[in-house]
Amino acid sequence: MDRDELGHFLRSRREALQPEDVGLPGRTRRRTAGLRREDVAELSGMSADYYARLERGNGPQPSEQMTAALARGLRLSLDERDHLFLLAGHRAPLRALRAEHVSPGLMRVLDRLDDTPAQIMGALGETLAQTRLATALFGDETKHTGPARSAVYRWFTHPAARRLYPAEDHPHHSRVHVAQLRTVVTQHGPQSPAAQLAHTLTGLSTEFADLWNGHQVGLRYTEQKRFIHPEVGRLDLYCQFLLDPDRTHVLLILTATPGSESYEKLALLAVLGAQHLAPG
Repeated sequence: MDRDELGHFLRSRREALQPEDVGLPGRTRRRTAGLRREDVAELSGMSADYYARLERGNGPQPSEQMTAALARGLRLSLDERDHLFLLAGHRAPLRALRAEHVSPGLMRVLDRLDDTPAQIMGALGETLAQTRLATALFGDETKHTGPARSAVYRWFTHPAARRLYPAEDHPHHSRVHVAQLRTVVTQHGPQSPAAQLAHTLTGLSTEFADLWNGHQVGLRYTEQKRFIHPEVGRLDLYCQFLLDPDRTHVLLILTATPGSESYEKLALLAVLGAQHLAPG
Protein backbone atom coordinates (compact mmCIF):
# COMPACT_ATOMS: atom_id res chain seq x y z
CA MET A 1 0.00 0.00 0.00
CA ASP A 2 1.37 3.42 -1.00
CA ARG A 3 -0.14 5.68 1.67
CA ASP A 4 1.34 8.94 0.36
CA GLU A 5 0.25 8.39 -3.24
CA LEU A 6 -3.14 7.14 -2.09
CA GLY A 7 -3.64 10.34 -0.09
CA HIS A 8 -2.55 12.55 -2.99
CA PHE A 9 -4.83 10.71 -5.42
CA LEU A 10 -7.85 10.91 -3.13
CA ARG A 11 -7.31 14.63 -2.62
CA SER A 12 -6.93 15.30 -6.35
CA ARG A 13 -10.15 13.44 -7.17
CA ARG A 14 -12.01 15.19 -4.33
CA GLU A 15 -10.91 18.62 -5.51
CA ALA A 16 -11.95 17.80 -9.08
CA LEU A 17 -15.59 17.34 -8.02
CA GLN A 18 -18.11 20.10 -7.34
CA PRO A 19 -21.10 19.62 -5.01
CA GLU A 20 -23.44 19.80 -8.01
CA ASP A 21 -21.60 16.85 -9.58
CA VAL A 22 -22.75 14.52 -6.80
CA GLY A 23 -26.22 15.89 -6.13
CA LEU A 24 -25.26 18.12 -3.19
CA PRO A 25 -26.41 21.74 -2.92
CA GLY A 26 -23.89 24.24 -4.19
CA ARG A 27 -21.96 26.43 -1.77
CA THR A 28 -21.35 30.03 -2.78
CA ARG A 29 -18.40 30.47 -0.43
CA ARG A 30 -15.80 27.71 -0.17
CA ARG A 31 -12.32 27.98 1.23
CA THR A 32 -11.01 25.07 -0.86
CA ALA A 33 -11.71 23.69 -4.30
CA GLY A 34 -14.05 20.78 -4.86
CA LEU A 35 -15.84 18.73 -2.26
CA ARG A 36 -15.16 18.80 1.46
CA ARG A 37 -13.66 15.75 3.10
CA GLU A 38 -16.93 15.36 5.00
CA ASP A 39 -18.81 15.19 1.70
CA VAL A 40 -16.66 12.35 0.37
CA ALA A 41 -16.94 10.48 3.66
CA GLU A 42 -20.74 10.73 3.57
CA LEU A 43 -20.91 9.66 -0.08
CA SER A 44 -18.65 6.69 0.67
CA GLY A 45 -20.37 5.56 3.86
CA MET A 46 -17.47 6.10 6.27
CA SER A 47 -16.56 8.47 9.06
CA ALA A 48 -15.02 11.83 8.21
CA ASP A 49 -12.08 11.09 10.52
CA TYR A 50 -11.34 7.79 8.74
CA TYR A 51 -11.39 9.45 5.32
CA ALA A 52 -9.25 12.37 6.53
CA ARG A 53 -6.60 9.94 7.79
CA LEU A 54 -6.51 8.20 4.40
CA GLU A 55 -6.08 11.51 2.63
CA ARG A 56 -3.34 12.61 5.05
CA GLY A 57 -1.49 9.34 4.43
CA ASN A 58 -1.61 8.00 7.97
CA GLY A 59 -4.70 5.82 7.85
CA PRO A 60 -5.03 2.02 7.89
CA GLN A 61 -5.25 0.02 4.70
CA PRO A 62 -8.85 0.21 3.43
CA SER A 63 -10.52 -3.10 2.68
CA GLU A 64 -11.59 -3.98 -0.84
CA GLN A 65 -15.19 -3.14 0.03
CA MET A 66 -14.17 0.23 1.48
CA THR A 67 -11.99 0.96 -1.56
CA ALA A 68 -14.91 0.19 -3.85
CA ALA A 69 -17.08 2.55 -1.77
CA LEU A 70 -14.48 5.30 -2.17
CA ALA A 71 -14.45 4.76 -5.93
CA ARG A 72 -18.23 5.16 -6.06
CA GLY A 73 -18.20 8.15 -3.73
CA LEU A 74 -15.58 9.93 -5.85
CA ARG A 75 -17.37 8.96 -9.11
CA LEU A 76 -14.20 7.37 -10.52
CA SER A 77 -13.93 5.93 -13.98
CA LEU A 78 -13.02 2.25 -14.27
CA ASP A 79 -9.35 3.08 -14.93
CA GLU A 80 -9.29 5.44 -11.95
CA ARG A 81 -10.98 2.79 -9.83
CA ASP A 82 -8.32 0.22 -10.75
CA HIS A 83 -5.57 2.75 -9.97
CA LEU A 84 -7.14 3.40 -6.57
CA PHE A 85 -7.19 -0.33 -5.81
CA LEU A 86 -3.52 -0.69 -6.68
CA LEU A 87 -2.58 2.26 -4.48
CA ALA A 88 -4.57 0.67 -1.65
CA GLY A 89 -2.63 -2.59 -2.04
CA HIS A 90 -5.26 -4.62 -3.90
CA ARG A 91 -5.28 -6.17 -7.38
CA ALA A 92 -8.62 -4.93 -8.63
CA PRO A 93 -8.36 -6.14 -12.25
CA LEU A 94 -8.19 -9.74 -11.02
CA ARG A 95 -11.05 -9.51 -8.54
CA ALA A 96 -14.78 -10.13 -8.87
CA LEU A 97 -15.29 -6.64 -7.43
CA ARG A 98 -14.63 -5.27 -10.93
CA ALA A 99 -18.22 -6.16 -11.82
CA GLU A 100 -19.42 -4.06 -8.90
CA HIS A 101 -17.96 -0.78 -10.14
CA VAL A 102 -20.79 1.59 -11.03
CA SER A 103 -20.15 3.78 -14.05
CA PRO A 104 -19.84 7.53 -13.33
CA GLY A 105 -22.71 8.17 -15.76
CA LEU A 106 -25.13 5.98 -13.84
CA MET A 107 -23.99 7.53 -10.56
CA ARG A 108 -24.64 11.02 -11.99
CA VAL A 109 -28.20 9.99 -12.81
CA LEU A 110 -28.65 8.69 -9.26
CA ASP A 111 -27.29 11.97 -7.87
CA ARG A 112 -30.16 13.86 -9.53
CA LEU A 113 -32.80 11.69 -7.86
CA ASP A 114 -32.30 12.67 -4.24
CA ASP A 115 -36.03 13.33 -3.74
CA THR A 116 -36.95 9.93 -5.21
CA PRO A 117 -36.50 6.35 -3.96
CA ALA A 118 -33.83 5.02 -6.31
CA GLN A 119 -30.96 2.55 -6.06
CA ILE A 120 -28.36 0.88 -8.24
CA MET A 121 -28.32 -2.90 -8.13
CA GLY A 122 -26.07 -5.67 -9.40
CA ALA A 123 -27.01 -8.87 -11.23
CA LEU A 124 -27.73 -10.79 -8.01
CA GLY A 125 -29.72 -8.00 -6.42
CA GLU A 126 -26.80 -6.44 -4.56
CA THR A 127 -27.61 -2.83 -3.70
CA LEU A 128 -24.53 -0.78 -4.56
CA ALA A 129 -25.86 2.75 -3.99
CA GLN A 130 -29.07 4.31 -2.70
CA THR A 131 -30.67 7.71 -2.49
CA ARG A 132 -31.67 8.96 0.95
CA LEU A 133 -35.33 8.27 0.23
CA ALA A 134 -34.55 4.72 -0.90
CA THR A 135 -32.78 4.18 2.41
CA ALA A 136 -35.82 5.57 4.23
CA LEU A 137 -38.05 3.13 2.33
CA PHE A 138 -35.94 -0.05 2.25
CA GLY A 139 -33.40 0.56 5.01
CA ASP A 140 -29.66 0.61 4.33
CA GLU A 141 -29.26 -2.27 1.90
CA THR A 142 -25.61 -1.49 1.21
CA LYS A 143 -24.56 -2.64 4.69
CA HIS A 144 -24.95 -6.36 4.04
CA THR A 145 -21.94 -8.62 3.60
CA GLY A 146 -21.37 -12.11 2.23
CA PRO A 147 -24.30 -13.93 0.58
CA ALA A 148 -26.74 -11.59 2.35
CA ARG A 149 -25.73 -8.84 -0.06
CA SER A 150 -28.04 -10.54 -2.56
CA ALA A 151 -31.72 -9.61 -2.32
CA VAL A 152 -32.56 -13.11 -3.55
CA TYR A 153 -30.64 -14.70 -0.69
CA ARG A 154 -32.26 -12.44 1.90
CA TRP A 155 -35.74 -13.10 0.50
CA PHE A 156 -35.47 -16.85 1.07
CA THR A 157 -33.41 -16.84 4.28
CA HIS A 158 -34.29 -13.66 6.22
CA PRO A 159 -37.97 -13.35 7.22
CA ALA A 160 -37.50 -9.60 7.76
CA ALA A 161 -36.85 -9.15 4.03
CA ARG A 162 -40.53 -9.82 3.34
CA ARG A 163 -42.09 -7.49 5.88
CA LEU A 164 -42.16 -4.54 3.50
CA TYR A 165 -44.49 -6.35 1.10
CA PRO A 166 -48.12 -7.54 1.54
CA ALA A 167 -48.29 -11.26 2.35
CA GLU A 168 -50.51 -11.96 -0.66
CA ASP A 169 -47.72 -10.67 -2.95
CA HIS A 170 -45.03 -12.95 -1.50
CA PRO A 171 -45.61 -15.94 -3.85
CA HIS A 172 -45.24 -13.73 -6.92
CA HIS A 173 -42.08 -12.11 -5.55
CA SER A 174 -40.63 -15.56 -4.88
CA ARG A 175 -41.32 -16.78 -8.42
CA VAL A 176 -39.82 -13.65 -9.97
CA HIS A 177 -36.69 -13.85 -7.80
CA VAL A 178 -36.10 -17.46 -8.85
CA ALA A 179 -36.83 -16.88 -12.54
CA GLN A 180 -34.48 -13.90 -12.70
CA LEU A 181 -31.72 -15.80 -10.91
CA ARG A 182 -32.08 -18.67 -13.39
CA THR A 183 -31.62 -16.21 -16.24
CA VAL A 184 -28.40 -14.90 -14.67
CA VAL A 185 -27.11 -18.44 -14.12
CA THR A 186 -27.74 -19.25 -17.78
CA GLN A 187 -25.94 -16.09 -18.89
CA HIS A 188 -22.93 -16.49 -16.59
CA GLY A 189 -22.50 -20.25 -16.56
CA PRO A 190 -22.43 -23.15 -14.07
CA GLN A 191 -19.25 -21.94 -12.33
CA SER A 192 -20.50 -18.40 -11.76
CA PRO A 193 -21.37 -16.73 -8.42
CA ALA A 194 -25.00 -16.86 -9.56
CA ALA A 195 -24.85 -20.64 -9.89
CA GLN A 196 -23.18 -20.93 -6.49
CA LEU A 197 -25.95 -18.79 -4.99
CA ALA A 198 -28.61 -21.04 -6.52
CA HIS A 199 -26.83 -24.13 -5.15
CA THR A 200 -26.61 -22.58 -1.68
CA LEU A 201 -30.28 -21.57 -1.62
CA THR A 202 -31.39 -25.02 -2.80
CA GLY A 203 -29.93 -26.44 0.41
CA LEU A 204 -31.30 -23.69 2.64
CA SER A 205 -34.86 -23.13 1.44
CA THR A 206 -37.45 -25.74 0.47
CA GLU A 207 -39.51 -22.99 -1.17
CA PHE A 208 -36.57 -21.97 -3.33
CA ALA A 209 -35.75 -25.57 -4.24
CA ASP A 210 -39.33 -26.29 -5.33
CA LEU A 211 -39.47 -23.16 -7.47
CA TRP A 212 -35.99 -23.78 -8.90
CA ASN A 213 -37.06 -27.25 -10.02
CA GLY A 214 -39.98 -25.64 -11.87
CA HIS A 215 -37.53 -24.06 -14.41
CA GLN A 216 -39.65 -20.96 -14.95
CA VAL A 217 -38.02 -18.09 -16.86
CA GLY A 218 -39.12 -14.74 -18.20
CA LEU A 219 -41.10 -13.67 -15.13
CA ARG A 220 -40.99 -9.98 -14.23
CA TYR A 221 -42.43 -7.68 -11.64
CA THR A 222 -45.48 -5.70 -12.58
CA GLU A 223 -45.03 -1.98 -13.21
CA GLN A 224 -46.68 -1.22 -9.88
CA LYS A 225 -45.42 -2.52 -6.53
CA ARG A 226 -47.17 -2.46 -3.17
CA PHE A 227 -45.27 -1.73 0.04
CA ILE A 228 -46.28 -1.72 3.70
CA HIS A 229 -43.94 0.70 5.44
CA PRO A 230 -43.87 0.56 9.27
CA GLU A 231 -44.16 4.35 9.63
CA VAL A 232 -46.30 5.59 6.73
CA GLY A 233 -48.34 2.49 5.88
CA ARG A 234 -49.25 1.27 2.41
CA LEU A 235 -47.53 2.74 -0.64
CA ASP A 236 -48.45 2.00 -4.26
CA LEU A 237 -45.39 2.88 -6.33
CA TYR A 238 -44.47 2.58 -9.98
CA CYS A 239 -41.17 0.89 -10.87
CA GLN A 240 -38.92 2.02 -13.70
CA PHE A 241 -35.62 0.35 -14.55
CA LEU A 242 -32.69 1.97 -16.32
CA LEU A 243 -30.08 -0.52 -17.50
CA ASP A 244 -26.47 0.50 -17.93
CA PRO A 245 -25.61 -0.97 -21.37
CA ASP A 246 -21.92 -1.38 -20.51
CA ARG A 247 -22.41 -3.07 -17.15
CA THR A 248 -24.67 -5.57 -15.43
CA HIS A 249 -26.20 -2.86 -13.28
CA VAL A 250 -29.73 -1.52 -13.17
CA LEU A 251 -31.07 1.71 -11.72
CA LEU A 252 -34.40 1.14 -9.96
CA ILE A 253 -36.59 4.24 -9.69
CA LEU A 254 -39.84 4.29 -7.70
CA THR A 255 -42.45 7.00 -8.21
CA ALA A 256 -46.00 7.76 -7.09
CA THR A 257 -48.84 9.39 -9.00
CA PRO A 258 -48.79 13.13 -8.17
CA GLY A 259 -51.61 14.09 -5.84
CA SER A 260 -52.23 10.51 -4.72
CA GLU A 261 -52.14 9.29 -1.13
CA SER A 262 -48.91 7.41 -1.87
CA TYR A 263 -47.38 10.62 -3.25
CA GLU A 264 -48.14 12.42 0.01
CA LYS A 265 -46.78 9.50 2.02
CA LEU A 266 -43.52 9.58 0.07
CA ALA A 267 -43.17 13.26 0.94
CA LEU A 268 -43.75 12.39 4.60
CA LEU A 269 -41.22 9.57 4.39
CA ALA A 270 -38.65 12.01 3.02
CA VAL A 271 -39.09 14.17 6.12
CA LEU A 272 -38.96 11.19 8.47
CA GLY A 273 -35.88 9.84 6.74
CA ALA A 274 -34.09 13.17 7.01
CA GLN A 275 -34.83 13.25 10.75
CA HIS A 276 -33.44 9.74 11.24
CA LEU A 277 -30.26 10.63 9.33
CA ALA A 278 -29.69 13.90 11.18
CA PRO A 279 -26.77 13.88 13.67
CA GLY A 280 -27.65 13.57 17.32
